[in-house]
Amino acid sequence: MTALARFRQAQLEEGKVKERRPFLASECSELPKAEKWRRQIISEISKKVAQIQNAGLGEFRIRDLNDEINKLLREKGHWEVRIKDLGGPDYARVGPRMLDHEGKEVPGNRGYKYFGAARDLPGVRELFEKEPAPSLRKTRAELMKDVDAEYYGYRDEDDGVLLPLETQHEKQAVLEAVHRWRSDRESRLLVDKQDEEEEESIYTVHNEELEDDENREEQEGEEGGVSFIAHVPVPSQREVEEALVRRKKMELLQRYASETLQAQSQEARTLLGL
Repeated sequence: MTALARFRQAQLEEGKVKERRPFLASECSELPKAEKWRRQIISEISKKVAQIQNAGLGEFRIRDLNDEINKLLREKGHWEVRIKDLGGPDYARVGPRMLDHEGKEVPGNRGYKYFGAARDLPGVRELFEKEPAPSLRKTRAELMKDVDAEYYGYRDEDDGVLLPLETQHEKQAVLEAVHRWRSDRESRLLVDKQDEEEEESIYTVHNEELEDDENREEQEGEEGGVSFIAHVPVPSQREVEEALVRRKKMELLQRYASETLQAQSQEARTLLGL
C-alpha cells in the first residue's frame, strides 16, 4: 500500500474526508448506505429544481440544469432498485409523486422530463399545449331530441311573466292608435272646413260687382248719351239638370220607342204645353 493510500485510509477512519457516492448502485451491499445515497440524490434534485425555476438563467443554463435533473432521476431509480434487491421498501410503488413548482405532477412516468423554466423553452412549449378537441357535429336525430312544445313557444305563458307584459304593451299600443286616429280626424275636418270656405259658387253674383257694373254703365250713358243694359239669364243648377234629363229621355225614346209611341208622346206634350 502506497503512502497516499495509507493517508486516505487514515482520513476516512478519522472522518475528515467525505465519503463519495459509488458510481454504480450495484457496488453498494449495505441497505443503510443505499438509503443514504438515495436521500442525497433527492436533496440534489430538490436544489436543482429550485434553481431551474429562474427564467433569467438563460436558455443554455436551463437546458443543462434540466439534463442534470433527469440524470439524477435515473440514478435515483437505480438506487431504488438496489434498495429493493437488498430487502428494503419498493419506493417506485409507495414513494411520493414528482411535483413541479406549481404543485402539478410532472408529466410522463418514463423518459425525459421538463421542469420549471424549461417548459417555456422554444420547441418545448408546443409539447405541453393540448390541441383543442374537435367539435363533434350533432346529427339530425340528436338535434330533434331538444325540439318540443317549449321550443315553438307554446309554454311561454306558463311562467306568468309574459302575459302581464303583453297586456301592458297592448294597452299602450291601443292608446297610441286612438290618439293618432283622433288627431288625424281633427286635421281632416279642419282641412275640409277650410276647403268649404274657400270654395265659391259659380252662380253667386256679388253685390259689389253689380254696383260697379251699374255705375260703369251709368257713366258710359252719361258720356255717350245712350245707355245699354244687357241682362243674360243664367239657368240654375236644378234647371240644367232637368234639361239634361229631358234630353236623355228624348234620346232614349228616339232609339227604342216606335213611331206611333213617339207621335203619342208628342201629342201629349203639345196638349200639356211642354
